[in-house]
Amino acid sequence: MAMEDEDNNSAVVATNTQTGIKKGGDVGDNGACIDRQPDTVLHRAGLNQTAGRGSRSGPGAHAATGIRVLKRNMKRNGSRGCVMRKTRFGSRERDWLKGDTQRGCVCLYGGTVDPQPPASGPQASSTPQTDLQLVLCSTSTTVEELCAQRDGKGLYVQLHGDLVRRLDPSERPLQMLYDYLAAMGYSEPGRVQQEAANSDLSCLIRFYSERPVNADQQERTLLKGVFSVRKGKSQLHKWAERQVILCGTCLIVASVKDCLTGKMHILPLVGGKVEEVRRRQHCLMFSSAGSQAQAYFVNFDTLADYQRWHRQASKVVAQTVSLVDLSCYSLEAVPEYLFYSQDITHLNLRHNFMSLQGPGGLLNLPRFSQLKSLNLSHNRLGVFPECVCEILTLTELNLSCNSLHTVPVQIGNLQSLQTLSLDGNRLSSLPEELGGLTQLNGLGLSFNNFSLIPAVLERLSAVDKLAMAGNRVESLELCTLARMSHLKNIDLRLNGLLWVNSESPEAVNQVTQLDLRDNRLDSLDLSSICNLETLHCERNQLGTLTLSGSTLRMLHAGSNHLTTVNIYPVPNQLTHMDLSQNLLEYLPDWVCDCGKVEMLDVTHNLLSDLPSRLLNSLSLRKLLAGNNRLQRVPDLLDHIPLEALDLQHNKLAELPESLFSKALNLKYLNVSANALDSIPPSSPSEESLSTLQELYLTRNNLNENCGALLVGHQNLRVLHIAYNQLLSFPASKLSKLELLEELNLSGNKLKTIPSTVSSCKRLHTLIAHSNHITVFPEILNLPEIKLVDVSCNELTEIQLPDSLPATLQELDLTGNSSLMLEHKTLNLFSHITTLKLDQKSTTTAADSQSTSTPWNHGFSEMSGQRNKLCVSVLAVDRFGDGVEACYGIFDGDRNEEVPRLLQCTMGDVLCEELQHSIIDNVYMCNTFITSHRKLGMAGQKLGASALLCYIHHEPSDPGGHFSLTVANVGSCQAVLCRDGRPVPLSKVYSLENCTEEMERVKLSKAIITEDNKVSGVTCCSRLLGCSYLSPWVVPKPWVHTEPLCSRDEFLILGNRALFERVSYQEAVCTVQAVRDPRAAAKKLCSLAQSYGCKDNIGAAVISLHISQDNCTCEPPILTAEARGPPPASVPVTPGPTDPATISSSSGLISEFNSETSASEVGSEAGSTASDEHPPPGPAPRPERRCSLHPATTLCGIMVPGSVGAGAHLFQRQPSCATFSSNRSDNGLDSDDEAPLEGVISNGSKLEVEVDIHCCAFQLRSKDFDLEKQSSDYPNGKTRRQNSVVVSATNGCLLAVCGREIADLKKSPSTSSLFGKKLSNGSVVAPEDSHNLIEVALEAPKKKSGYFTAPAQQDPEDQLIVPPSLEQEVREQLRGQSPLVSAPPLPSIPPSLKDPVWDHPHPPAFASNLVPGPGPVSILQQEVYDTAL
Repeated sequence: MAMEDEDNNSAVVATNTQTGIKKGGDVGDNGACIDRQPDTVLHRAGLNQTAGRGSRSGPGAHAATGIRVLKRNMKRNGSRGCVMRKTRFGSRERDWLKGDTQRGCVCLYGGTVDPQPPASGPQASSTPQTDLQLVLCSTSTTVEELCAQRDGKGLYVQLHGDLVRRLDPSERPLQMLYDYLAAMGYSEPGRVQQEAANSDLSCLIRFYSERPVNADQQERTLLKGVFSVRKGKSQLHKWAERQVILCGTCLIVASVKDCLTGKMHILPLVGGKVEEVRRRQHCLMFSSAGSQAQAYFVNFDTLADYQRWHRQASKVVAQTVSLVDLSCYSLEAVPEYLFYSQDITHLNLRHNFMSLQGPGGLLNLPRFSQLKSLNLSHNRLGVFPECVCEILTLTELNLSCNSLHTVPVQIGNLQSLQTLSLDGNRLSSLPEELGGLTQLNGLGLSFNNFSLIPAVLERLSAVDKLAMAGNRVESLELCTLARMSHLKNIDLRLNGLLWVNSESPEAVNQVTQLDLRDNRLDSLDLSSICNLETLHCERNQLGTLTLSGSTLRMLHAGSNHLTTVNIYPVPNQLTHMDLSQNLLEYLPDWVCDCGKVEMLDVTHNLLSDLPSRLLNSLSLRKLLAGNNRLQRVPDLLDHIPLEALDLQHNKLAELPESLFSKALNLKYLNVSANALDSIPPSSPSEESLSTLQELYLTRNNLNENCGALLVGHQNLRVLHIAYNQLLSFPASKLSKLELLEELNLSGNKLKTIPSTVSSCKRLHTLIAHSNHITVFPEILNLPEIKLVDVSCNELTEIQLPDSLPATLQELDLTGNSSLMLEHKTLNLFSHITTLKLDQKSTTTAADSQSTSTPWNHGFSEMSGQRNKLCVSVLAVDRFGDGVEACYGIFDGDRNEEVPRLLQCTMGDVLCEELQHSIIDNVYMCNTFITSHRKLGMAGQKLGASALLCYIHHEPSDPGGHFSLTVANVGSCQAVLCRDGRPVPLSKVYSLENCTEEMERVKLSKAIITEDNKVSGVTCCSRLLGCSYLSPWVVPKPWVHTEPLCSRDEFLILGNRALFERVSYQEAVCTVQAVRDPRAAAKKLCSLAQSYGCKDNIGAAVISLHISQDNCTCEPPILTAEARGPPPASVPVTPGPTDPATISSSSGLISEFNSETSASEVGSEAGSTASDEHPPPGPAPRPERRCSLHPATTLCGIMVPGSVGAGAHLFQRQPSCATFSSNRSDNGLDSDDEAPLEGVISNGSKLEVEVDIHCCAFQLRSKDFDLEKQSSDYPNGKTRRQNSVVVSATNGCLLAVCGREIADLKKSPSTSSLFGKKLSNGSVVAPEDSHNLIEVALEAPKKKSGYFTAPAQQDPEDQLIVPPSLEQEVREQLRGQSPLVSAPPLPSIPPSLKDPVWDHPHPPAFASNLVPGPGPVSILQQEVYDTAL
């Protein structure tokens, strides 16, 4: 009904639509506007709908208007300020857009709409907003035409909720909108037209019919009003009503009320006072500074005015200089009252849209007689404002990022100028007059279009730094630098330098700092720069490097191809040297001769040995030599000052015996990923002087004997000893590490954590996953414990204290298949922010068989040393209707909001996009861009890297091979393991790793800081969110499709922090050794932490089981993996009518936050806690069938006979029933009886676990041979109790004969079969309305009898029907309508027949259930009564 109303409203037009009135133009036969302005139709909500319908003369009537304005009342929804409607268009709007992609819709917002709406809330969602006008126009429609039609003065545009700019009359709004969407990544014209009409786009680009009013902005710019004013402190002066203005640095008082003519009294406030007058209410005294100070008393009418003026004036008087900051106010001109503040010396107009003309335009800025500093950066000027050259008092001028092409010769007038910033423009030359500025000492020319160093710099003798990063200088002549003897600091990074000509006839003596980072140099000889102190040449292609070492202090030459470094003479002043990520096989001899080296980084090289002289240096404090080929570490000869030593990823079998006794200052040691089987003692004697605080021993061959050697490190705070061979950890030794804060024991063979861990009172993190721990460690009484991870173990129970520490934030118990939790335990866990548990499977065997997929997954998210987790994982094993999957990972770096939003919405967006296109590049790009739009206000300032993987069949061959489509933005990566080798599938969009992106960002004139971040914010050039950085940062993804084959083993997804520490090959080898996806993902994260990562880490592992022909059939698994617990139970799948559920926890893990009460999880956890212990051996798993080899079916339902004799056909189906204790006569509510197994009593609730039993039968032909039926089912028993026969099997497959599932759903008698919800909130599997269990559960409602719980333990969980209900059960079973005869079945190959079904004896219990006239009817009745 709402949809109809909306479309009806859309059809409403004014009555003059059909009058034929033309405003100065003609309309062609096809309705297109010809040379003149078309008609305008104004639509307002609430007009008479009947009249609107009657105004339509035909389908083509709407085409007569070229510009159409439709105005509707909009209502803000709860998604943080995005404005949406019930329907985007009515019929008229849809007809307008048909057939012509040059037409479209522009949404115009009123001027009273706040450009930055407040956060959504209960009130915000219901607050009515100002009307929204929908203007239907074309891409050729200009602002002038639109304003003429609607009698408006102008249009304004706002990007990303930021500044508001007035559009020029010649600009075309719809074309601007289309260009913006095309720049985002939309490629199809039809899709661009569709997205342009989406009101959600208002968070990215929004048009206003009037300049929006922002009260807070006006307050900071200008305050004025008519108040009672008294001059001076003398009581002789009288109070009078006067116009009072606070603008800039002055208080302005008019001499006449309500008029600004005549004399104006100016009171400078900088350095003065603003005080409260206690004798009068809402009164302030403003006084100036100095001996001739004056004062004005102002009495305000309201408290709000008083507070506003007091707040703003207090900021002014607190200043030490006369500074006026009007940045980021969307100003076109400065307030006219500002010119009364003649004492202004610093004026900041950054990030505005200043114009030349007007009373407050740039032409009037010379009126400031004392102005020294002027900032006009980011004002879209386009032309250098020559009027600025008339402000002769200027000493600092900033005109950065204004698209300037030239600098006028009048710049020579500014003889007092000392600093000139021209960065981020399009300059390629400078005027000679600039050389006459003798006082100029700072000149910024970065990110322009210079191809040569300007010659005018030779005359600027006061300039000591050449700032020309991001230009186009491809060659550097050192002789040019020699002529500029005043330049000491040269910045030429990001220039594309190809060579440096060192053949200079004279030495370059003045240059002390040289930055050549991120260029394309392959060799560098700077030996002629004899006084060089600091050199940056990272990320080039250097093979050789030659320097002068006379004064060299710092050398940064990482990420090159260096095989040697030549420095002469020996750099005796060198203190810091970075040679990481090169090809060094040995260290030069001069390195050991440097007597002042404090930090040496040679990681990721090819070193096989470290010189003994280097390690025994008396100056070296930090040595990073990881990821090399070191086989030994030289012995220490004497005490050394070494504080940090990183030797990870080498081939070390032992460490020097005297390491800890000689390096007494050592605080950090990382020897992970080596071959150590022991560690040296902390001291040769019992007394230890060790100061070691962080020790990383992960991935070695250490055993439990190393525990005794750790005792001497009593200052140890962080200990990582994961993935070794520890069988136990000495209890007495652990108790002595009292200062321990973080302990990682994962991946060992521990069966328990010593109880002495409770002695570590400062312990806040315990990670012990992937062990064989059976008893929960005694750590919940520690006062500072925050994180406990004991997943992938063999826990059976948890002993809890009476209360848990309030500091506990995360508890991971997943992967413990035998763990049972009671309600008391869950109540204690209710305050934990993140609680991870295995979800109890509720799928039947038939569901598992039909929903099994040729892949499964596991993932891990670790916060590291950060306070919050900013990484999210999306995992859906069964995506959509077919055999498909969707996985993703999102990294917000410093924010957690955007990753969570993407995790919740991106899967749904992909589902929608798959309905519109089957081209991988199209639907993946649109998915990312649409998700970017859906972020709303959160995506304006925040962003995230994102990676999405979609496993699917090719659309051209639905039954053929699987393909993997990967799309990503940012730094998240995907790696496929094929034949044991890594195959990267993603592209890292960071400025350091992608040359094309660096060039694109440079061309758009972004400012890239020295740490290679766009505007100092992010190193990624493509992100979802961060829309305020557009067009430098865009959401368009990299898309790649890879066909899958039987050689593909698994897929790894990870964020930047993971793959910075773990290489592709190591990640593949790690997963291959573990196999269990969840344990493998956890191992990857633990390894990255042990390798030194401090940030958030996220990893997902998807195990692939693709056969050679993409067949997904899987034989029954009869043997469990030797090590570690099996994966968690099968994920819960949605019902037949529910869409695929998308969650971050893969369906295997339930995360409860602090807002979830125990009662909310009681129905699930209750059945889990009361579950039986599973039988020993591997868990039964149904056989997986594929579309290429489907199983034998019966009337559309899987036939059990095709499974095979050795397969497990049955799966346990738990349920939960709740009854009031005051109606129960089983005595369980008394305290003198012990609780029964399988029964949980929780106050007024009694929860009993039962099994849903059913039997499946197979019909082989029209003539049923009962002699071949059998009652001996595998893994099952048949019992008779209380005259009611029930099956004690663990469930069975469902077979339906004669009626289709769809018919059963429609049938009134069976409509409640599919997912019936019981009175206590639990949901049981689909079953017939006369099923024995349902009869028993619903019995109290139907009759006055009581449900009788078992009086003694029944390990097989038999269902007991009381005698009072037995007769009713029989009557209902007997009253069943006969089943429709089944159609003939296809013949079954002998190889697919199950020998169980060929047993010569009929079922023994058939005749006991329902008497029938003959064998055939008996069999039919059995199928209907028990199978359903």
